[in-house]
This record gives sequence, C-alpha cells and structure tokens, in this order.
Amino acid sequence: MEWRGRRGSSNIEDRRASGVRSGRAGGIGGVGLIAVLVIGYFLGIDVTPLLNGAGQMQTAAPAEMTEADTSAGEFVSVVLADTEDIWAQVFKTQLGDRYTPATLVLYKGVTASPCGDASGATGPFYCPGDRKVYLDTDFFTTMERQLGARGDFAMAYVVAHEVAHHVQDELGILGKANQLRAQVSQAESNAISVRIELQADCLSGIWARQVADTFGTIQKGDFEEAVNAARQIGDDTLQRNAGQRPMPHTFTHGTAAQRSGWFLRGLKSGDLGMAALDVFLQEPTPPSRWADVPNTVLT
Repeated sequence: MEWRGRRGSSNIEDRRASGVRSGRAGGIGGVGLIAVLVIGYFLGIDVTPLLNGAGQMQTAAPAEMTEADTSAGEFVSVVLADTEDIWAQVFKTQLGDRYTPATLVLYKGVTASPCGDASGATGPFYCPGDRKVYLDTDFFTTMERQLGARGDFAMAYVVAHEVAHHVQDELGILGKANQLRAQVSQAESNAISVRIELQADCLSGIWARQVADTFGTIQKGDFEEAVNAARQIGDDTLQRNAGQRPMPHTFTHGTAAQRSGWFLRGLKSGDLGMAALDVFLQEPTPPSRWADVPNTVLT
C-alpha cells in the first residue's frame, strides 16, 4: 500500500507520549473475555454491552517513543484519513447522507475508555460510548509474529474493520443489534455478534475496493494480505491454534472462511447493499430471522 507522503487524519488522539493512562481494572468482560481466553489478542470486539464507565484516571511516566512507533502512528493516520474520505464519498453517493468520522486513540500499555480499559489483552476495538477506535500499534507486531498476518494492508484492514463498527454506529445498526442481544440467550447473542463482525468485514472490503478505485494506492498482494489476516483471526482458527476444538456456539466473530468471504464480498462489489444493511436496519426480529444472514461463504 502506498501511504508515505499522503494526507494524515486530524482525528487522532495520541496518548502514547503523554504517559500510560489507566482506569479501574476489569473493564473488559463478557464476549471480549471469551476471545481473550482463546488467544489473548483478537480484532474488532463489539463492546457495546460492556459499557461500564471509565473509572478514575491516572497518568504514569511518559512512554518511550521509538522510530517504529512514530512510523506506525503515521501509517494509521493515513489509513484513517482514507476511511474518512471513502466513507464520506460512499455516504453521499449511495445513501445521500453525511458521514461523521470517528476519532482514533493511539496508546501504549493501558488506557481507559467508556467501554473499560484498553490494553494488549483486549486488542483494537471500537467504543460506541465515545465513538472512538482504540489501538495499540504493538498489536501489529502480534499480528505478524503470533497470528501469521503480515503486511501493511493487513494492518490497514485492522483499522478499516474498527472504523466499520463506527459506520455501523452511524447507521444505527449497533444500537438495534445490541437491543436484540440483550433479549436473547448467550448463544443467540453470540450469533448476532458474529453477524455484526461479518458485516464489518464486508464494510472493510467495500472500503478497500473504493480505495483502489479512488486513490490507486493499492499494490500487488495487498488484498491477499487482508484476506489472510481475516482468515487468521477466524474463531475456528484461533481456537485450533490455542489447542482447542472449535466450538461454534462460542464464536463471536465468525469462522476463517466467513470472515475472509465477507471481506471479499464487499471488495468485489464496493456496494453497501452487499453488506446486508437492510437486515440490520429493520426493527429487531427473532434470531431465527437472522439465520442465513450473513453466513453464506462467497464462492
């Protein structure tokens, strides 16, 4: 991905050099805790049901900023700028609406959010409580060394996936989906969470297609890097790598085939209609009505 020398976003809240900020312990639980137990790191958690207040804030000594930290921050800023430009364009042309960008918080170690503490154990996530994405760029190293997801566009996919949750929030999808999750069993709630995550993967694919068409900054192998990343973070892959037998009723993000398939679906279309937005925008319906959306793997 060609990113150096390009516009960066002004919607970056960089907490790295100002010191580690922390709130009360135990901020992440529920669905996020399941994923932590599987591998310790994961992507795109839906933390809406976990809103619990930020707790008391404390500031420690400033974190040391390395050259790699600086480069990663610049990269994330450019990718975030691309999401702003693309979603503003898509909202205008496909929805006749205005897109309000998300803020992305960069941190090192631990920081607080309205959704609980963000740390290396939680991985990147979007918090609807303050409409911000939280990211410790050390996660990119974890992706490469522990998850086998390499390449700059794999990292771009991480940012795009979290911003896609903000897109869902902008469209009213997260609120309606989580109202339904609060009314059903844990297994049914997990199934709805899977659909939220797969839709975010599809939205990430739509973004990637639009980046290629609009900016021409995609290089050979970029899309393959994103597809591989999606496969490596499938629930079944993570559970196998943790030495467990895959347990579909515990899945919260989707299988490797589903995640990569829905990214490809968005990539091939570039159309919001392919993300099954109409289903999520309906009034909440019984879980059985969601049974085939969006579980079909693109072939």
